[in-house]
Amino acid sequence: MSTNIIREITPLTQNDCFTIFSRVKKEFTFPLHYHEELELNLIINAKGARRIVGDHIDTIDDLELVLVGPNLYHAWFTHQCKSEEIREVTIQWHKDLFEEKLLQRNQLSFIRGMIDKSQKGILFSRETAEALAPRILSLNQRNGFGSVLELLAILNDLSVSRDMRTLSDASFSEQHFRYNSRRIEKAFEYMNSNYDKPITLGEVARLVSMTEVSFSRFIKKRTGNTFIDSLNEIRLGHASRMLIDTTHSISEISYHCGFNNISNFNRIFKKKKTCTPKEFRESFNSGTRVFI
Repeated sequence: MSTNIIREITPLTQNDCFTIFSRVKKEFTFPLHYHEELELNLIINAKGARRIVGDHIDTIDDLELVLVGPNLYHAWFTHQCKSEEIREVTIQWHKDLFEEKLLQRNQLSFIRGMIDKSQKGILFSRETAEALAPRILSLNQRNGFGSVLELLAILNDLSVSRDMRTLSDASFSEQHFRYNSRRIEKAFEYMNSNYDKPITLGEVARLVSMTEVSFSRFIKKRTGNTFIDSLNEIRLGHASRMLIDTTHSISEISYHCGFNNISNFNRIFKKKKTCTPKEFRESFNSGTRVFI
């Protein structure tokens, strides 16, 4: 683990259901960090600030709502934000607030799916943020059982909202995703174990006893990604972690993560993350150095 990324011990105790912070400030001062708890962040009036979630970096607009899963790196940086009055509401809750058996119930299937996706970080649509902002802003005025019910209702509305977007690459968070398919899981386990070697569609299809054509269709249907996109996402996740955690050169990282040449690595990286590996590494370093 890079020494620049801190593990935050949140003030949430085992007796609490959740905690909520609401603050107005001129700049973001908290360094890149991670914690066990899930976190929902509503940020208003911070256009031009920079968000890092896992290995995803973006410049934000004047309103955003993001859900961060357990142990996923995240932070917001002032960057080009000129606002004198940034409004931020942070809600944190234990990952075991919802017991596994409860999440198996039909009525919670959307919340369960959203919690799984949160391991990559989720950016909700602007429409969703606008619709739920007043309820999130007033949540700290409630107390007791009523506030727990309202949080549940907010999470349910988020889980069925349209156009949510996952942010980080799958392998970056080193979490286990459920695709309700042993074949997909077996394929992903194989790709995650062998990402540094050449891997073909044929060998993965054989591994799960399918033809190339049917496996190709199957992985696209189950994950929304083609085989090659899935493999590249795994490789980019490992590459992103190495860019942060090691001092290896970019070409060393490129070869170590199974890319056949550095220009191919740079092209795929930039297409997926809208910055080069070099810019990505500098963003993490500059983002954390400000906060000592």
